Amino acid sequence: MTDQVITDNAFRTEVREFLEQSLTPDIKRAGELMTSVFADFEATMKWHKILHQKGWIAPDWPSEYGGTGWTLNQRYIFQEECKLANAPSLLAMGLQMLGPMLIHYGTEEQKNYYLPRMLSGEDVWCQGYSEPGAGSDLASLSTAAVRDGDDYIINGSKIWTSYAQHSNKIFCLVRTSKEGKPQAGISFILVDMDSKGLLVEPIVGLDGTVEQCQVFFDDVRVPAANLVGAENQGWDVAKSLLEFERGGHNFTIDHKKQMAKIRRQASSQYSADHVLWEQNPVFKAKFADVAVDALALEFTELRVKGAFEAGGNAGALSSLTKVMGTEIGQRFNELSLEIMGEHAFVKQLDALLPDFAGEPVGPACGLTTMAEYINNRASTIYGGSAEIQRDIIAKRVLRL
Repeated sequence: MTDQVITDNAFRTEVREFLEQSLTPDIKRAGELMTSVFADFEATMKWHKILHQKGWIAPDWPSEYGGTGWTLNQRYIFQEECKLANAPSLLAMGLQMLGPMLIHYGTEEQKNYYLPRMLSGEDVWCQGYSEPGAGSDLASLSTAAVRDGDDYIINGSKIWTSYAQHSNKIFCLVRTSKEGKPQAGISFILVDMDSKGLLVEPIVGLDGTVEQCQVFFDDVRVPAANLVGAENQGWDVAKSLLEFERGGHNFTIDHKKQMAKIRRQASSQYSADHVLWEQNPVFKAKFADVAVDALALEFTELRVKGAFEAGGNAGALSSLTKVMGTEIGQRFNELSLEIMGEHAFVKQLDALLPDFAGEPVGPACGLTTMAEYINNRASTIYGGSAEIQRDIIAKRVLRL
């Protein structure tokens, strides 16, 4: 056994002991009941503060900005152990997306002010990219920011703004020029959610919960000092942030949690011929087929992480992992739905709350199945649709 393996094993043991001591029952239950990339907000923030106190809140950040200084392997081990221990996922908009982007593009004043508040959880961020008329075709956005002295005045709206109802900050792409190519007139700006003229309208999802919102800007005045990068150069900033969004996520760690859940379901539920699903040869073949693809993706994700480790960026590989990661996840959702059958169709939102003390209707192992299936249909759309990602791969990887 090499020294590196010994070191990694010792680190894994340290992480497991920390999780065992720190994951309170309510926080762990919130992680178990996740039906999308978001967990219960209050439990998520409790977990955020525990990790911040430990100094483990931003493993991917440089150590001089509050990162842990862990190796690539250690960061992967930490994320894997957290997921398998049912720790709730942290909110990614600040820690995973905006934080690394500010470290690269932000002014010293912006970094000194925003990064510590991001680490502590004092600021909760949401993303203002998509609009009713500009989704994957983001360059067609129309929300405008007009310079007025030391401020910008913003008018327009953003939609599918995840957890805007819980956020006190939003980072936005806004149009500051109509000249030249559409991408050339876009700027990146940071906005306080309590600004006069800003309104948040929740959107109830198909599963009956609110994760998305529409945000309206009516003459919202924002200091010009909140501009990140140069005016009209926000497209470059946005592309960098999207690479962190697409390539900074370990889909295969999510897949391992999904596989563990499916194995539990298959070992307790019976198919129509009264045979346990785990003994059904057709199901076993389907499961093996997806599991092999998930394993192949894991090695690709580690290559992407290696690019970050070497000081580079994921580039177009982030599009590849995003396409494969989300589509494999949807295939696992379909297998879970097949196992649970009619039990998955019972809508019981109260049973998905961490403090629920009653008995769920039907098998507890299928409580999240339908909501997971419904919510994950959007995974091949948000962050850039699968079609857009395939275009990027074709142009930048295959040179077609």
